[in-house]
Amino acid sequence: MAISRAQLLKELLPGLNALFGLEYAKYGEEHKEIYETESSDRSFEEETKLSGFGAAPVKAEGSAIAYDSAQEAWTARYNHETIAMGFSLTEEAVEDNLYGSLSSRYTKALARAMAYTKQVKAAAIPNAAFTAGTTYGDGVVLCSTAHPLVSGGTNSNRPTIAADLNETSLENAVISIAAWTDERGLLQAARPKKLVIPPALQFVATRLLETDGRQGTANNDINALRNNNSIPGGYTVNHFLTDTDAWFVLTDVPNGLKHFTRTKMSTGMDGDFDTGNARYKARERYSFGVSEPLGIYGSPGA
Repeated sequence: MAISRAQLLKELLPGLNALFGLEYAKYGEEHKEIYETESSDRSFEEETKLSGFGAAPVKAEGSAIAYDSAQEAWTARYNHETIAMGFSLTEEAVEDNLYGSLSSRYTKALARAMAYTKQVKAAAIPNAAFTAGTTYGDGVVLCSTAHPLVSGGTNSNRPTIAADLNETSLENAVISIAAWTDERGLLQAARPKKLVIPPALQFVATRLLETDGRQGTANNDINALRNNNSIPGGYTVNHFLTDTDAWFVLTDVPNGLKHFTRTKMSTGMDGDFDTGNARYKARERYSFGVSEPLGIYGSPGA
């Protein structure tokens, strides 16, 4: 008994979905190393940064409590984009029993295409971290020496003089991060979490973070970065960073770089009546952005 075309599509779909999922995951989800992921049920999301309060004063006996008011510093907006693509198998390919080999190859290629677009969009934000004109809610670039504060001061999340990744520059980053204040001038006591680098810097990062002694010296000095656990998350390589000597440090300041998922990855298959082609598609909706620039520290390299 010959299998009907509708039955063929029904039988083929679960296998293609499984193949798609495996290939999508294998291609990598490197954005998860940089972004906090949250779900969304709207066409866009907005996150408002509040200034917080000043230092709490001493209340003298019998005196009234002092009241403070928070201010809105700025608002980050996330506009979700729909990313979708598909392929079709001709009716003749199905008739000639070519659907098995063709569909598996096409499905893998589609998974790679969808994953690639997501990683490029995620990396676009750190890739433009030093680009004039690419600004966020506070009016300056992502990595700047002068992020303005409500209190009138500034924070810097990049070195004053651009520096390559080395022991001194990484130690200076740790020190700079520790000195950040909030919008009202209160010390945040921020700490680094993880180093994010392009592939070209992975060997430098290994020597900096994973050796017991200081690199490049015959002295019997300990590696202070490793001994102090200054970068507790180690390092992660992002293959989609375009500048081969730019490097970044993620911090524990909350609500830094955000990824909103509006619609999770979905796949489907159907037949086209007019052409007789079998069509398979993938679709998802998401956005990437910045709610708090101090979630990251970066240097473009020397």
